[in-house]
Amino acid sequence: MGDRIAFGHSAEACMIGALDATVVEKGEGGEVELAFDLSGAFLDEALHTVGHIPLPPYIASKRPEDARDRSDYQTIYADQEGAVAAPTAGLHFTPQLMAALDEAGISRHFVTLHVGAGTFLPVKADDTADHKMHSEIGLVTEDVAASLNAVRARGGRIVCVGTTSLRLLESAADADGLIQPWQGPTDIFITPGYRFRAVDILMTNFHLPRSTLFMLVSAFAGFQSMHDAYAHAIGNGYRFYSYGDSSLLFRNDVQGVPA
Repeated sequence: MGDRIAFGHSAEACMIGALDATVVEKGEGGEVELAFDLSGAFLDEALHTVGHIPLPPYIASKRPEDARDRSDYQTIYADQEGAVAAPTAGLHFTPQLMAALDEAGISRHFVTLHVGAGTFLPVKADDTADHKMHSEIGLVTEDVAASLNAVRARGGRIVCVGTTSLRLLESAADADGLIQPWQGPTDIFITPGYRFRAVDILMTNFHLPRSTLFMLVSAFAGFQSMHDAYAHAIGNGYRFYSYGDSSLLFRNDVQGVPA
């Protein structure tokens, strides 16, 4: 603690000097809390100037970022800054697809989860109970909670785009499956055996083995279903990870329910 870090050079960081920070705390998982000398709009400007697109390690380790990543690695409906990664299931959506959903009468409801660095951490513990999830800040507004509960009440189903949305809604749901307004941190870790309360269908990409995300989809759709789906994906040349193909998964205990 107390160490100083300088990012970039003073000429490129911002008009008033370098982007410097003091190390406040180092976590057991490798995370570091920094206190920057700048704040407010000056800090935002410096971060955008010196910072890089937070591509996942399995992309960034193979190639540098390029100009296309600035649009490709961002959902078209992104609104709030704060995540260290894009919710990649949403990268498949285009204005044309959104318009088609509107034409089909499928309603859209937006939540916010600031994805943390822990989403990239593999599970190294032999017992998943020993794996600690990093907490992430999420927001479900009162209006969105009421709208989603109304969907369920009239016999509809909630389709989450991405594991981030699912984790947030499951955090916000009470024991009866009613979604409550939520603002704050969540460190929910979903593994096989978890009883889902808020989400019926999940759209998500194909994930790394031994990851918390693969454990989540196995809990949601069933391990054998995911084993078969991944074998099919590999056999047919599907693309995995952030820029890869997507899947539509039905909750294991509600498969076969009509839409």
